[in-house]
Amino acid sequence: MDKLLVLFLLSLPSAAPKGSHSFWLLATYMRGQTPFPQFSYILMLDDVRVLYYNGDTRTFIRRGNTTDENHVFDSNVLLTISDYIGSFFRGKWEIATNSLNKTDVKGALVLQRLVLCEMKDNGKPGQMITRDAFEGFTTDELRYIDNNFTYQGTLNVTAQVLKIHLEVSMWRHKHLYLPTCLKTLKGYTETRKNQISRKVKPKIRLFQKDQSFGSQVSCLATGFYPRHISLSMLRDGQPVSDHEITGGDLLPNDDGTYQMRKILRISAAEQRKKHKYTCTATHLSLDNKLDISLEYDHGTPLKSMIISVLTALALVLILGAVAAVILYRKGDRQHLKKVWTQYFDGIKLQKPSEETSLNNVQ
Repeated sequence: MDKLLVLFLLSLPSAAPKGSHSFWLLATYMRGQTPFPQFSYILMLDDVRVLYYNGDTRTFIRRGNTTDENHVFDSNVLLTISDYIGSFFRGKWEIATNSLNKTDVKGALVLQRLVLCEMKDNGKPGQMITRDAFEGFTTDELRYIDNNFTYQGTLNVTAQVLKIHLEVSMWRHKHLYLPTCLKTLKGYTETRKNQISRKVKPKIRLFQKDQSFGSQVSCLATGFYPRHISLSMLRDGQPVSDHEITGGDLLPNDDGTYQMRKILRISAAEQRKKHKYTCTATHLSLDNKLDISLEYDHGTPLKSMIISVLTALALVLILGAVAAVILYRKGDRQHLKKVWTQYFDGIKLQKPSEETSLNNVQ
């Protein structure tokens, strides 16, 4: 389930600009037969998971750190916020199931809430976003930026119900959610600074693979942290347009780093033009831009040539050995001597002396 949460977050646009930090809450409310708590959430500093909440037991579980972090947040305040979110889910459940005609569906159904707050690199608050979803589809979103609220929603509710909901929600965002989020964010940036400030250089590969339509050039960057990276492809030194490239999704690795792949399809006609392709990467861990080049070779690949030569040489050795055995059995030693001499001269090896190659043959 943790991987699903990370993938959900990665599917969102990057909220925090470089140099700032963000704090995330992803809450899940499920009804039906599942092995998970009905209500739970996970807290993340940037992309580092720091805390898990089990709504069934009302307990907090630290993630990724063994040191005491109880001073980072007020557990009573966080429990109050947890109760608010749980109550919201129970009320929203009826609205969502009726609005989206899900009342008669059997099995597990899922409501989710994503909350994000930012702290800019100068220590001042950035935007706060609260986004709700039902069965993977966004139902409404509330943004709080510079003391201004904006709302978008798709649920079918009356204007009066929506007005009351927004008034309560905006008051809680302004006086409870945002102050708590920023205070907790500042605390975790101190206790987890080694995790969030680490820099791991990307490993870049540029490789080509033949396809039925021509060929495919892939640029792969993997093993990098933090997750912000600029990856582009050049053709003869000029940027390849975005509509020609597929891929580009940011994906997590098992070790906490990230990977990204971009792919360019090349037709047979384009392939004959012998362009030079380059993959270029810019990342916080790199002092300078990293360029990896690939020049397409339309001749016989070197590896194939080596294999062909080795195969032919092996065949010559086998045929020579078979001929030697046949001649020896016939007792034609003089002819055998001639064959061996021609054989060794043919593969440019030193000709064996008669004493060592023939006289010892009995």
